[in-house]
Amino acid sequence: KIEIAKQFLAPKAVKATGLTEKNVVFTEEAFQTIIQRYTREAGVRSLEREISSVCRKIARKVVLEGKQFFEKITSEKITEHLGVPRFRPSMAEERNEVGVATGLAWTEAGGELLVTEATLMPGRGRLTLTGKLGDVMQESAQAAMSYVRSRAEELGLPRDFHRKTDVHIHVPEGAIPKDGPSAGVAMTTAIASLATDRKVKSFLAITGEVTLRGKVLPVGGIKEKSLAAKRAGVKTVI
Repeated sequence: KIEIAKQFLAPKAVKATGLTEKNVVFTEEAFQTIIQRYTREAGVRSLEREISSVCRKIARKVVLEGKQFFEKITSEKITEHLGVPRFRPSMAEERNEVGVATGLAWTEAGGELLVTEATLMPGRGRLTLTGKLGDVMQESAQAAMSYVRSRAEELGLPRDFHRKTDVHIHVPEGAIPKDGPSAGVAMTTAIASLATDRKVKSFLAITGEVTLRGKVLPVGGIKEKSLAAKRAGVKTVI
């Protein structure tokens, strides 16, 4: 996307607004900021719109201040021209925590980190799921819970641990719909971590569907997921 912006979209937008390279130059970081923080799409239509928007603002300054006006568009200038970023790039967790596992998801806009949180409360064995999860993901969470319950003794838990506790699984950024089988292993890891009070490594990301017998099934989109993990500072992908 950066190369497309650099070679085609920016020169086209500069020309369309009557500017030249003597008036405006985009840095690579500027394109990166627009792609990561202002657009989230499979194509480049929104990217083209945002670049044109910046160029129009520069054109206005050229009209006000004269043809000699020049501005180098950096990452900071993008925020100045386009306002508050619309999206927050997901980064790996900074410290190891209990009940938090990082999953990986495939989206039309590429890979995405999916932080899965789980917490235990005194209760009667209810499982609560939040974070706008689709049907497949809800089923993955139920399978993950059943698997951890079936392995209670191996994990050093009392067999009836689930009867006295409620489990709540949440995938943050609740406004964004999420679905797919990729989060099964991450959810299992989050629940097991919580039940055994053992921390999960923060620099680790996991993708895979889980079965009731604890088998991990393959999932797609590995290229996109690996790139998302690299962008977010993850060191190990399972």
